Amino acid sequence: MYDEQAILRAFTVYAELTKNGVLEGELFEDYTASEDIRRLIEQFVKEVECTTVVAGDQMFLVPLTRHSSFHYSNETMKRKYLKSQSTNADLYLLYFSTLVFFGEFYNSYATTEATIDFLRIDDWARSMNQRITFLKGHDLEALATLEKEYSYNWLAIVERWDGLDDLKETAKRQVGNTQSRLSFLDSVSRFLIAEGLATWIGEGELALTEKAKVIIQSYFMEYEYNRAILDFLYAHELNKEVEE
Repeated sequence: MYDEQAILRAFTVYAELTKNGVLEGELFEDYTASEDIRRLIEQFVKEVECTTVVAGDQMFLVPLTRHSSFHYSNETMKRKYLKSQSTNADLYLLYFSTLVFFGEFYNSYATTEATIDFLRIDDWARSMNQRITFLKGHDLEALATLEKEYSYNWLAIVERWDGLDDLKETAKRQVGNTQSRLSFLDSVSRFLIAEGLATWIGEGELALTEKAKVIIQSYFMEYEYNRAILDFLYAHELNKEVEE
């Protein structure tokens, strides 16, 4: 049984965590110092289908399922991070771009530790082109079958990326209303930064945050969560490296 003081303090910590999505400072110290508070917090977040991720001196609230009240709906994602006329295909491409972005840091998910310190946005675009080319190596019927197998919208992703203008890629800064691939990745980078997953460290250079590293190692690389999508997306490249 927990004493009343521990329950009330745990609720204060939980309220702050759910309000801002992150815990730091004195409340984070309360969480780390008290086993009772930690246990209560874990029970609270489990009830809302979330988990906690500790990275350095911060703790983050992470939804585990789409049924969690803290999970962003598709409409919320489009409204917050994409253009007003965005479709579900844009959203699928945002998720795919995030997957590829993380994969670049982990050598196509072949390593458990990041192998580079930062990624240039134009290198990110080149890696996107490689992954899209890999998907286009399958005929439409095969891609449709793979969509069902992985519950991932490969066809919509390929069509949306191909529909973006790649003739404006020489511009130094891709912002505003241009519908280029770099402009789209600029939007994805704003999503990553807003969610505390990436940070700019120089002109056109993005680095991972500690939060991102913990989430990638704990969830992206776990079959329970990625449903073998990473194996499919990078198997050809990894097999080629083995043959060489």
